[in-house]
Amino acid sequence: MRVVLFASLAAISGIAHAQEFDQGGTTRTKKNQSSFGAANSPSSIFGKVNTNIDRAQPLRLQGDQLIYDKSGDRVISRGNVEIFYNNYILTADEVVYDQSGGTLTAVGNVTLKEPQGNIVHADRYTLTDDFRDGFVSALSIVSADKSHISADHATRREGNVTEFANAKFTPCQSDGNTPPLWCISAARIIHDQEAATLTYQDAYFQIYGQPIFYLPYFQSPDPSVKRKSGFLTPDYGHSSTLGYITGIPYFWNLAPNYDVTFQPLYMSEQGLFLKGEWRHRLANGEYNVILAGIDQDADNLPGGGAKNEKLDGLRGSVETHGLFSLSSWWRFGWDAIIESDDQFRRFYKLDSILVTDRVNQVYLTGQSDRNYFNATFYQFGGLLTDDTPRTESYAHPVINYNYVFADPVLGGELKWNTNVLSFTRADGSLEGSITDPRKRDQNINRIITEFNWRRRLTDAIGISYTPFADVRGDVYGLSNVSDPTTVTLQQGEDGMLEVNPATTRVYDDTITRGVVDGGLLVSYPWVANRANGSHIIEPIGQMVFHQESLPQRRMPDEDAQSLVFDDTNLFATSKFSGYDRIETGTRANVGLQYTFQSNDGGYARFLAGQSYQLSGDNIYRNPGRTDDGNFVYTPYSGLETSRSDYVLGAYFAPIENFRIISQSRFDQSTLALKREDLAAVARYGPLSMTAGYSYDAQALFTNPEDPDFIAVPTREEELLAAATLQLTANWSIGGSTRYDLESGNFRYDSVNVKYADDCFVLTASYIESNYSDFSIEPDQTVMLRFEFKHLGGFAARTGNLDFNMGGDQRTN
Repeated sequence: MRVVLFASLAAISGIAHAQEFDQGGTTRTKKNQSSFGAANSPSSIFGKVNTNIDRAQPLRLQGDQLIYDKSGDRVISRGNVEIFYNNYILTADEVVYDQSGGTLTAVGNVTLKEPQGNIVHADRYTLTDDFRDGFVSALSIVSADKSHISADHATRREGNVTEFANAKFTPCQSDGNTPPLWCISAARIIHDQEAATLTYQDAYFQIYGQPIFYLPYFQSPDPSVKRKSGFLTPDYGHSSTLGYITGIPYFWNLAPNYDVTFQPLYMSEQGLFLKGEWRHRLANGEYNVILAGIDQDADNLPGGGAKNEKLDGLRGSVETHGLFSLSSWWRFGWDAIIESDDQFRRFYKLDSILVTDRVNQVYLTGQSDRNYFNATFYQFGGLLTDDTPRTESYAHPVINYNYVFADPVLGGELKWNTNVLSFTRADGSLEGSITDPRKRDQNINRIITEFNWRRRLTDAIGISYTPFADVRGDVYGLSNVSDPTTVTLQQGEDGMLEVNPATTRVYDDTITRGVVDGGLLVSYPWVANRANGSHIIEPIGQMVFHQESLPQRRMPDEDAQSLVFDDTNLFATSKFSGYDRIETGTRANVGLQYTFQSNDGGYARFLAGQSYQLSGDNIYRNPGRTDDGNFVYTPYSGLETSRSDYVLGAYFAPIENFRIISQSRFDQSTLALKREDLAAVARYGPLSMTAGYSYDAQALFTNPEDPDFIAVPTREEELLAAATLQLTANWSIGGSTRYDLESGNFRYDSVNVKYADDCFVLTASYIESNYSDFSIEPDQTVMLRFEFKHLGGFAARTGNLDFNMGGDQRTN
């Protein structure tokens, strides 16, 4: 028979005699109710002491048998006992409430489930009547994250400190027959809930039950801790240029919303390197500031002090990032790195050695249903030793505003776009003659506004017509800019081609231009439905009518230098990436698209086409040169002739876990491959693979319509691949490579083996990079990293290595 008892905290004074008892104290079979007091409840094992106890809540007790021992002043519940109180659940074979002693004792198969998710197992659990202090025998605790503490016995005192005797702590799971992967065994483990610490005395670190090393005293945050001041995992490494590297980061948890990490590192070849990070989170955003620096001895750098004289003394960098939400529509942020020299961050492995440019920005963005506004300040800089002054430039700012009209105009969609640019290029062009080589900054200011109209119509037989029209007005203010049409090359004293300053024209001017274009895109899809899916063949044709020519060849080009002709912009009204160059004349674009959609989800699409310059100035031909001799944009885009190269786009997804994208360009006369970008992603069971191939013939193919065309023949061909194989549930192996097929060299390759489970991660990696620039040399890295749940990680590296000074270690 189950006896159910509800206890009100108001009845703490004693037992309500609503039951009938035999003289022996055994209950009769009559179901009765009684109550006794319970002023508080056990706290979470891991985490702060829980003081949010609702004393007005009743305590519900049920069991097979309820006994009132008058002589001993005890209430005893036996058989499948359950107690429910303030979201705590206590189950046991027997519960004894000693009213005179003020204790509650649970005996036999005791389990306490706490609101925080912890589960306590014990043979005997004794608590005071306020459920604060107590003694636990044969204790086992499982926290919400599956961490375990087992002990012979434990004592709880002061409502805050629990002391476990002959105890073990581990976050690892085991089947009970084998020891956990790792644990800390100690004569005493003391848990201070208020301080959120676990203190180990006379302890051993064990792996699979075998002692590895002795810890006379050790302290760590308990598993509930997200942020706590203290030392982080030590750093250790070795580099051929940095020497032996060692350091211990320290983390200050100054407040819940800001902290500091200080990371001193001693490098045997370079000295003391200091790094620190400040992080601050506010109600509407967050930001951080990272400082790094060293008092450099140039004699320690590769090449010695004579070669590195400019790098002697203090070197360092300031890095900061921020993002804030000003309202539901507006965001403000920045990303910036300021460094003493172009080599510092890459030499000390704060950045990847493959970083070749620095872009800093501060931005304000607003977006609603039909409006978009962005204002961004940029600072551009090159990091390579052969960079020219053109790599140093500033945009202050670039402003873009876009608006889509809500109501149709002439049945179509009307958009309004405006672009404002204020731009300075440091030391951009020569002033005067070759005998007066002083330089001044280039300055470019412009305002561009345009309206774009589109409408789509479909006739009765399914032919789709999309007429369009664009109207645009530009105003440019130019100061000390070079005329690209006047820059020529000559052979220098070393035999290399160089700019002839005698022919370069530098000028100031204000230029206005109006642009009007329009046209029609027509497509006629043919659909065939079959049992396995649908086939769509769609011929597409487009006519675009521009002005025959515009005053733009002599203007500088800052935002339209990227020119890649492929299937994605075959039907674009202008194939440039920005505003400074636009198409002129009349152009026809034609293509054929085939799409297959399988009933089981498979997909394939092909688009092949070509572009024709029918009249007017072909702006893609003869781009001119910048004042450092490079082309303003590529002169071999495939559009430089009246009949363009062929482009082909192929997109395959035959099954869910396999994708291929191919974008190709073929010579319009010989069909020789001139450009290829191929990417594939596949997954089959435990194997995941990605691969990429890129090829650009560039100037290997000359322009037959321009016999005086001057270009330095270059060719790029590169292969990228990566794969991961999941050997077991815990073991995996992976690798990646970047191979330059033109030179026959590996630019980057890596292999890694990884073990990972719920409490331990081991990663072994080999990384090789064949790259050099001034103080940066080809390097090889061997890395071994251990990560223990709740204890942090430890990294050991050898070789000239990509060492990130401890990475992002912190306790949060």
